[in-house]
Amino acid sequence: MHRMTIPAAHTTTDERQYVLTLSCPDTTGIVAKLSSFIADIGGWITEAGFFTDPESGWFFTRQAVRAASISMGFDELSQRFAEVASEMGPDVRWRLWDTAKPKKAVILVSKEGHCLHDLLGRVAQNDYPMDVAAVIGNHEDLRPIAQAHGIPFHYVPFPKDAVGKRKAFDQVADLVNAESPDAIVLARFMQILPPDLCEMWAGKAINIHHSFLPSFMGARPYHQAYRRGVKLIGATCHYATEDLDDGPIIEQDVIRISHKDTPSDMQRLGRDAEKNRPRPRPAIPPRRSRSGLRKPNRHFRLNSHRLSTPRHPLAASIFLLFP
Repeated sequence: MHRMTIPAAHTTTDERQYVLTLSCPDTTGIVAKLSSFIADIGGWITEAGFFTDPESGWFFTRQAVRAASISMGFDELSQRFAEVASEMGPDVRWRLWDTAKPKKAVILVSKEGHCLHDLLGRVAQNDYPMDVAAVIGNHEDLRPIAQAHGIPFHYVPFPKDAVGKRKAFDQVADLVNAESPDAIVLARFMQILPPDLCEMWAGKAINIHHSFLPSFMGARPYHQAYRRGVKLIGATCHYATEDLDDGPIIEQDVIRISHKDTPSDMQRLGRDAEKNRPRPRPAIPPRRSRSGLRKPNRHFRLNSHRLSTPRHPLAASIFLLFP
């Protein structure tokens, strides 16, 4: 396994950058080709991360370049790099982002409001370059929170019968897809996404689960933990897949407890684990899991890009999807 990170130098936290993420079968000359391309157009690299996954034989990189150092526009840059990528082979996957354009997210909720409170509060404080297009809830409880932040709230009731629930999911899908979001955040959304929506939103839908996965999957994880007498509880942010609570893990946090703590105590303490977590940003893009989904690597580094405080919500692991 090889991983190397070149940190940013002499950059400001709000400087506009073009960010390239690329993955392909590992071979010699990839870094040289990318560096030559960036140098030829006058690009000033502010951050470069490299990683090779020995299990899959795939190479990953993330390159951040000062936008002001490049004379051409973003569209022309994309076109020119597409030519370079095509020369590298048919299996190359790449994306180019402009940090001046905030990413769009839709948040799905139920009754628990702590993750939504924290996310929207951080967005309001301009801690995160994110545009929350809508909040969708299967209960009305959190409507006032969304409205207080000027964000549309859509109430979609979920009947208990299978047919009614399927229609409700179809309505949710229509509302989400109408926004064309970069990410769908299940912020304690207490409904299980059907397989077709997991496939439709693969790599976009992330779930905040109130346990330290893979322990205590499914419902009532704190009660499961209490019965087992564990001394550590936690929270997990992971990609949503058709396998319940078993998608690729993005980030986790834990809190120590004792035999004195009841399930209610664990629930109260667990809310902090679901929120308070340094915002991670990988120096390298996600790798692919055995199922073919793009999966976050096991190694992360902290990056304070566009952030003003040292600690940020676990819910904000959403930005692993973003440059």
